[in-house]
Amino acid sequence: MLEPRQQPGHTGRRQPMTVQNHRAPGSPLLAGLALLASQLSLNAGAAVAKQLFPAVGVEGVTAYRIGFAAVLMMAIFRPWRTPLTLPQAGSVALYGSVIGLMNLLIYRAFSHIPMGIAVAIEVCGPLAVAVWSSRRPRDLVAVALAVLGLYFLLPLPASHGQLARLDPVGIAYAAGAACCWAIYIVIGKRVSVMHGGQSVAWGMTAGALFIVPLGVWTSGPVLLTPAFMAVGLAIAVMSSALPYTLEMLSMRRLSSRTFSMFSSATPALSALAGMLMLGEHLTASQWLAIASMVAASALATLR
Repeated sequence: MLEPRQQPGHTGRRQPMTVQNHRAPGSPLLAGLALLASQLSLNAGAAVAKQLFPAVGVEGVTAYRIGFAAVLMMAIFRPWRTPLTLPQAGSVALYGSVIGLMNLLIYRAFSHIPMGIAVAIEVCGPLAVAVWSSRRPRDLVAVALAVLGLYFLLPLPASHGQLARLDPVGIAYAAGAACCWAIYIVIGKRVSVMHGGQSVAWGMTAGALFIVPLGVWTSGPVLLTPAFMAVGLAIAVMSSALPYTLEMLSMRRLSSRTFSMFSSATPALSALAGMLMLGEHLTASQWLAIASMVAASALATLR
């Protein structure tokens, strides 16, 4: 869950990172493979999380992910070595709260609608921020593609009949996650002046301070079941620690444009993970919608 990144096209279930324009020497192929592995790990972690929902609840799984990720990030980066100023502490608290709420809402969406569709809706948040900050004609094309994708996803009166199967509650949760992601990007600028790992560690801890108690209150003692805790730790590693490490390696060798283009494929990868691991088979219209959202994110990241 990771360092702030301002590009769209990356799922809000985790925290984007600042892409460095300077490229260190090394194999671009290996860097690309590392980034692909990061995306696969992230989406596999989301699929595992969804399988755990019936056992401990959405809030409980979110508590596992945020709580364990906070512990891992604190242990790795030891941010207490650089004390926060009062304004920084306030920004980090807000930053972490948005992280926690964003994760909770997207997991809530996963519990009602297929993963790929939820992520396709969620990326509208960073896409809106990117387009709002630019007035280029190409961004109008990105908006048109996003609107086309939403038309095929949302159960509008004029939409195709099969789309009525989508749960409106799940769509609302995904839209809420999109709003959180947009707010997160704006707030992330305030903490981006800090060392990336330290800001993430403090932010994850701040998020855990309200997400973990909520999970405990909602799920109760079942969260202390050793088998469930082990799966929760695996989710935190797959969705946070491992993707973070792999992305850090890839960012040193890939340009920001290449990195962003890779990230734009996240909705498609989420849909594939849902299909392969959860049996979430989408209609042709829904795949077309996801393709439109991927194309919209890719256009918006070409800066």
